[in-house]
Amino acid sequence: MELRHLRCLVAIVDSGGFTDAAIDLGISQAAVSRTIASLEDSLGVRLLHRTSRSVVPTTAGVQVLARARKVLAEADNLIREATTGHTRLRIGHAWSAMGRHTAEYQRRWAARHPGIELHLVRTNSATGGLAEGLCDLAVVRTAFDDARFAGAVVGQERRYCAMAADDPWATRRAIPLSDVRTRTLLLDRRTGTTTADLWPPDARPVVEYTQDIDDWLTEIATGRSVGITPESTANQYRRDGIVFRRLRDAAPVDVHLVWRRHDPHPATHAAVALLTDLYRQRR
Repeated sequence: MELRHLRCLVAIVDSGGFTDAAIDLGISQAAVSRTIASLEDSLGVRLLHRTSRSVVPTTAGVQVLARARKVLAEADNLIREATTGHTRLRIGHAWSAMGRHTAEYQRRWAARHPGIELHLVRTNSATGGLAEGLCDLAVVRTAFDDARFAGAVVGQERRYCAMAADDPWATRRAIPLSDVRTRTLLLDRRTGTTTADLWPPDARPVVEYTQDIDDWLTEIATGRSVGITPESTANQYRRDGIVFRRLRDAAPVDVHLVWRRHDPHPATHAAVALLTDLYRQRR
């Protein structure tokens, strides 16, 4: 199967017949017939019901047509991006993007780089979708493979303790790190920034695990556990039933912008510079 087979199918249906499809595609009517016959042979199903007056998709043809349109659209996007340059920048993240800087980053990027459309993509992976090829850069707050990826520290964020709104600690302004060891601590082992290594081996809290920000917040809202997270989470995930209090005596979290070492996006330097400026301005 080739893209030309799919384009032929779409052209026949959209134009209403083989003759008009041949005109649209710039080939002979015989070539259209051979192409659609080849597609039907490769799939082993009849795609079009032909009469002397009309051509309509069969049941199988309707299903193949829908998928063909999606495949062709993606192929066209790929060709357009490859031939016109990088006109889109996708920045991935696992939890909370740029935290309180997110909206301002989007506004400033649009003003400074109108020719490069910015997309923020949340992916529940340690690299925010970078390893999976879902983005061009990623905001990362955990360790990453520096043999495969390059990165720059753009700022730091204080740590906060998340708890149920009716938790006895909710009346405090700040929570000492040492107090957390008396509670059950909920960790995200896939993308979270907190580990038991924040405490000495003989003074660590009881730990339970989750693997997604929504599950993490839902469990904390029950009051059975607390969580520790960078301040970006506190800014991006304000919701009923959860409060965040500053954590004392804990080192801040480094915020990195990370990209594929051997295939950086042309706008990487600009993306790093803008986010670094925002973190520096709001210390």
